[in-house]
Amino acid sequence: MKKLSLLLAILTLLIGRQAYAENVKIGSVDILKALNESDAGKKAKTDLESLIKTKQSSLDEKGKMIEKVKNDLDKQSSVLSSDARKSKEEELGKMIRDYQQLVADSQNEVKKKEGDITNDIIKELREIIGKIGSEEEYTIILEGGEGQILYAKKGINLTEFVIKKHNELKAKPKK
Repeated sequence: MKKLSLLLAILTLLIGRQAYAENVKIGSVDILKALNESDAGKKAKTDLESLIKTKQSSLDEKGKMIEKVKNDLDKQSSVLSSDARKSKEEELGKMIRDYQQLVADSQNEVKKKEGDITNDIIKELREIIGKIGSEEEYTIILEGGEGQILYAKKGINLTEFVIKKHNELKAKPKK
């Protein structure tokens, strides 16, 4: 709430000050929408889903192996000596700890990759927004995500334009 009040105060001062000198031009962009609907964002989402499926199938395989060892131990526990049973239980415990570590590592890897990809795309989007703001002579461009701007004319929302520019930028062949 404090952040919104401060933004409104600054915006009021900015608009009031510049209204005398020039026309004020305001735009908004929903960064999350641009991220999710840009071609690069869609590709990143597909790549992450593929990585998650790969990790999940590996985890499922290890989980089944642990379940098999546990079932074998349960079936053989009555015929195993106490030392042999203890050894098998320790082996099972080690497998479970390794599995839990693998789950944690996999989750961390996916989160890191998602963060890296997201940050790269957002950086590119911000550069495009800055360029649009400069070239089109906007006074200010606000982040227009859900709940951020309560009302705005349709014409000031630049999200689709930013998505289009980002897609064009990514479609250009690299030199």
